[in-house]
Amino acid sequence: MEIFDTHTHLNTVEFEGRIQEELAKAKTFNVTKINNVGSNYQLNDAALILAEKFDECYATIGWHPDDAAEFDEKAEEYLLTHLSDKKVVAVGEIGLDYHWMVRPKEEQERVFRRQIQISKMMNVPFQVHTREALADTYEIIKSEGVGAAGGIMHSFSGTADQAAAFVELGMMISFSGVVTFKKSLDLQEAARLLDLDKILVETDAPYLTPVPFRGRENTPAYTKYTVEKIAELRGISPEEVAKVTMENAQRIFGL
Repeated sequence: MEIFDTHTHLNTVEFEGRIQEELAKAKTFNVTKINNVGSNYQLNDAALILAEKFDECYATIGWHPDDAAEFDEKAEEYLLTHLSDKKVVAVGEIGLDYHWMVRPKEEQERVFRRQIQISKMMNVPFQVHTREALADTYEIIKSEGVGAAGGIMHSFSGTADQAAAFVELGMMISFSGVVTFKKSLDLQEAARLLDLDKILVETDAPYLTPVPFRGRENTPAYTKYTVEKIAELRGISPEEVAKVTMENAQRIFGL
């Protein structure tokens, strides 16, 4: 069994000085491929360095809505340059965050739209962060359109019907450890009902730690528990979920 953690953050300060330890741990949990996701210059650069240094690591680069103020012509040039790098697999994480509202809605929307446009121009998928903004996120993706390379709803937290609506737009749905939480009944229904070829798995480490380690630091190794929960919900083996989600990840990332 081999698992692809399609969205994590070994590029953050929390993991500084123990990358090799975390990668070794991941392998013991059958997590063999890891996509580190940026959100600003510092984290984008760190993701690129990890991708260059470690065979199992890939990078996603972009500007998070909280960092929208940084996104200017220089940032756009940075994206256009590095999206051609061999191990850069997507634009992200991009989107809307109305929980913290670090930047105004209008600025978040402008930066989100432009990065979708860049992903289409460069023929790479985009990974979407949305928090308390699912309806607006849907309308923006619908109006901009999803390119041939597709897109990913990172750590999806909506209902089965909402997931199906995003899939209809051309998006894939990525499940994090939240699907293992006892009260995540709507999300569990989505994981049970979606076509398996539209599903990805992730950790978003060091955040969103799955059961049985909820409340502690998350790590890419724990993607295994999301795989196991989806398998339980669907009445199939973890090996089948791991196999199909690995194939899905490799397909959308062009690997």
